[in-house]
Amino acid sequence: MSSIIQLLPDHVANQIAAGEVVQRPASVVKELLENSVDAGSTEIKLIVKDAGKTLIQVIDNGKGMSVTDARLCFERHATSKIRHAEDLFALHTKGFRGEALASIAAIAHVELKTRQEQDELGTHLVIEGSKFTSQDVAVLPRGTSFAVKNLFFNIPARRNFLKSDTVEFRHVIDEFERVAMAHHNIGFILYHNGSEMFNLPAGNQRQRIVNIFGGRTNEKLVPVKESTEIVEITGFVTKPEFAKKNKGEQFFFVNDRFIKSGYLHHAVMAAYEGLLKDGCQPGYYLYLDVPPNTIDINIHPTKTEIKFDDEHALYAILRSTIKHSLGQFNIAPVLDFDRDANLDTPYSYEGKEASIPMVEVDRNYNPFAAEDPVKSAASRSFSSSSSFSGVPAFKKDRQPSWESLYIVTSPAQEEIAEINFESEEVTGSLFNDSEVEQAVYKTYQIHKKYIVSPIKSGMVIIDQKRAHQRVLYEQFLKNITVQHAASQQLLFPLVLHYNQQELAIITDTKEALENTGFVFAEINNDHIVVNGLPVNVAESEVSILLEELLNDLQQEVPDSSFSQTDSIAKSMARSLAVKTGTQLTEKEQETMVNALFACKEPDVSPFNKPTFITISVEDLDKRFAI
Repeated sequence: MSSIIQLLPDHVANQIAAGEVVQRPASVVKELLENSVDAGSTEIKLIVKDAGKTLIQVIDNGKGMSVTDARLCFERHATSKIRHAEDLFALHTKGFRGEALASIAAIAHVELKTRQEQDELGTHLVIEGSKFTSQDVAVLPRGTSFAVKNLFFNIPARRNFLKSDTVEFRHVIDEFERVAMAHHNIGFILYHNGSEMFNLPAGNQRQRIVNIFGGRTNEKLVPVKESTEIVEITGFVTKPEFAKKNKGEQFFFVNDRFIKSGYLHHAVMAAYEGLLKDGCQPGYYLYLDVPPNTIDINIHPTKTEIKFDDEHALYAILRSTIKHSLGQFNIAPVLDFDRDANLDTPYSYEGKEASIPMVEVDRNYNPFAAEDPVKSAASRSFSSSSSFSGVPAFKKDRQPSWESLYIVTSPAQEEIAEINFESEEVTGSLFNDSEVEQAVYKTYQIHKKYIVSPIKSGMVIIDQKRAHQRVLYEQFLKNITVQHAASQQLLFPLVLHYNQQELAIITDTKEALENTGFVFAEINNDHIVVNGLPVNVAESEVSILLEELLNDLQQEVPDSSFSQTDSIAKSMARSLAVKTGTQLTEKEQETMVNALFACKEPDVSPFNKPTFITISVEDLDKRFAI
């Protein structure tokens, strides 16, 4: 019987390895940027076209490669980082397995230009699908230029699985930001389709964070610093009042390498215990420096997960360090038993003796005696003379005699005594007046959550939150589709600050948002200016609404215009719907019922949850049957 097992050809093995290393254009960006960092570069440029599908080029001014190294770097398991197995536990660089460049060359057209400082001429290599097509000597600047073109050109199935340019570019920005934040002493520049997206000069940690996430980030940061034998912690956390509902700006760096760790994230959340609102997440940018022999970074192909030797000690140190920083900068409440400034004696009272209070009583006062003008005057003079220095005189106004309580006042006197109160007008309502007038049926609200409405066969119990979500969802979806919605103009424009990634999402969804009623006067590099709002959106709700919308769009990552429109309508409906615990008037309840059953799909909310249940009279009779 012939043997079944055979060795794979090199080009097939490289394509299989590429499936683990290169998942999307952002994976190539990560590997090339880390190689440039390892080369000792001080300036790195990233040039991207069509979100990396057409071109990914990284240009650095590092030490470059010789002719031999330029050929060997594309071989599998060829690396300059390790020589022995023990070197895996003493790594100070990014890549070390020697698979990245070989995998990239197997699925793309690669062009490499490199020159070392001591050489007069450099090397120019061209590779297509792991095959060297040309190698020339060229006049080049010091450093390396690595261009990857037509990614997945020989694997069309993998290319078809790529998302839209908008989504893929978001992932590219994520990888770019992570590498740039880990190496603040290196200058980074990002170009996309000929436009400069980021220009980050070399600086300190705070400057790099502010340059990436916008100038308003500076006021949110609380510095964190601690040094122990186990770990050295530096970085920043955000103040509790700036917490968001998404996990966007949360970064852990271990030995200048971005990682994801749910265990360390729990330590940060424990430090914020009692300071955050429900469902909110703090932002943090934490840099941990640990001995290389105490971690294992070779447990995941992307090297974003790390195994620590002593996780419990690291958890306790991180939690206490953040808690100390929040208390040190008066962010969290602290107990101080030294002294209370409110108990200090003022300087003006120093050396003075305390005055002894005195009480004097009018022994001749009789509340039942008839009103005597002479005695009344004497009583008033006694009351005024009874006050002395430092102690106020307590006096009670003389009340009329008890017979006056039974005197019937005339209507004229009642009109004089009438008091008019200023009425408080209701400026806003949950529903339009025209809709309220159409309400017919009697409804009831239970526990500020459910609306009960009688029908011929029994009764309907409606969840007010889900019902309102369905009503608003279809309303927003109609406005976006028809491209016509009413808008209320603001007297003073709103200026809202966002980072580059959030601004990119707002730019992509600008047309859909304008169809719901938003009016954008300006979308700048770090802020937007809003001139108009949808009719049912209050000015105080704009920042919360857009924050939740950005969070939903980042989580769901819609690919097509239809799904993007659907996501916007769902997010706005969820943010603006009446919340559980809101008291509704009888007219608002009836209007809610009528609006729900006027929808195309009243049975379910936009999130496929039931909006109402029906209980028939027969069901009630069964419950009462004995």
